[in-house]
Amino acid sequence: MTEFDIVPSEAIASGNATDAYFDRTVEALAHAERNPEVVAEVTASQFSTGDWHVLAGIKDTAQLFEGRDLTVHALREGQLFDGGPVMRIEGQYLEFCRLETALLGFLSHATGMATAALETRRAAPNAEVLSFGSRHVHPSIAAMLERCALVGGLDGISNVAAGEVINHKAGGTMPHALIISFGRGEQEAAWQAFDEAAEPDVPRVALCDTYSDEVEETIRAVEAVDELESVRIDTTGSRRGNFEHILQELRWKLDKRGHEDVGIFASGGIDPEAMRELRTVADGFGVGSYISNADPLDFALDIVEVDGEPAAKRGKLDGDKAVYRTPDGSHEIRPATADPPVDGDPLMRPLVEDGNLVRTFSIDDAAARAAADAEAIGFEAGSN
Repeated sequence: MTEFDIVPSEAIASGNATDAYFDRTVEALAHAERNPEVVAEVTASQFSTGDWHVLAGIKDTAQLFEGRDLTVHALREGQLFDGGPVMRIEGQYLEFCRLETALLGFLSHATGMATAALETRRAAPNAEVLSFGSRHVHPSIAAMLERCALVGGLDGISNVAAGEVINHKAGGTMPHALIISFGRGEQEAAWQAFDEAAEPDVPRVALCDTYSDEVEETIRAVEAVDELESVRIDTTGSRRGNFEHILQELRWKLDKRGHEDVGIFASGGIDPEAMRELRTVADGFGVGSYISNADPLDFALDIVEVDGEPAAKRGKLDGDKAVYRTPDGSHEIRPATADPPVDGDPLMRPLVEDGNLVRTFSIDDAAARAAADAEAIGFEAGSN
C-alpha cells in the first residue's frame, strides 16, 4: 500500500521539516565554529496596526521546543494581538535554527484559522456554530483545524479522528447521501432510520432540502420523526434564491403548525456576512470553508540580539521587546528595558524554560481568553 504524503512527527521534532537553506546555515556556522547566543522574535508586523488576530498553534510550538536548551516566552493561546512580537526565543542559534520552518508553519496556519473562527462566533453570538471544514483540508491537519475552531469559540466539531486527538467528541447527523440512498419520495424512511439507529445523545436533526422544496420536506420531517430537534437547510447556492426569505417562510410555517420548538440550522457556504443576515431566523450554523480556507498569517522569525548586542535586518526593530494589554484594550509594544504603561498587563509569559515546558494548555481557557479580548476591543469580522 502506498503511504500518504505526510511528513512524520519525528521529522518535525528533529528539525528535518526545514527549508534547505537552514541546513546550509548550520554547515556554514559549524565550519566557522560560530554559534552565537541570540534573542529571536516572531512577528507578523512590527507595530500595532489595529488588524487583530487570534494567536493559535502555541501548543504544537511548545512541544517543538521542549527538551532543547532554550528559553521561550510567548503570548497565550487565544490571545488577540495586532502587531509586535508574539514569541521570544533565547539561546544558542544552532539549537533552533532548523526549527524555524515548522515553528512558523505551526503559528501562521493556525492563527489564520482561529481568527476566522472568532469572526464567525462574533457574527452570531447567540447561535450554535459548528465546524464543518475538515473536508477542505489535508486530513493530517484536521486536529489542528478543529482545535482552532474551538479556540475561536465554536460550539462543536465534526471530524472524529481529530476529536480523539484533542479530546473533544465530534458530532454530526446526516448527509444528503443518506437521503439519496433511500431514493426520491422515501425521505421519511431515511429520517426514521436515522432516528431509530442513532444513539440517544445524538441530536435529532433532519436534512430537509434533498429532492423538493425546503418547507415541504421540513413539514414532512416533523410529521415523520417524533421530538425532532431541528432541521438543517443546506441548499446548493445556485438554487437558494433569497436564502433569508426561505428560512423566514420556514420558521413561519413551522410555528403555525405548532412546531415552535423545532430549530433551524443553516449550512453550505456560510460566512460572517451570511450569519449576520440570517441570525434572527436561524438557530445554528455549520461553517466550513470560511475557517478551513483562511489565509495563514505571515509570521516571520528575526534575530534581534546577538551576544547581548542589538541586531536586526533593515526594516525590523532590534533589541528585546515587551508587549502589554492596556486598560482600554490596546496592544502596546515597548523595549524590554522601558517602563511598562500604567496598569499595563504584560502579555509575554514563560512557555519553555531551559528546555522544560512550563505551561499547560486548555482549549476552554483559550476560547474564554479570545472571547474576553474580542469583547474588550470590539472585534468583528470585517472590522480589522
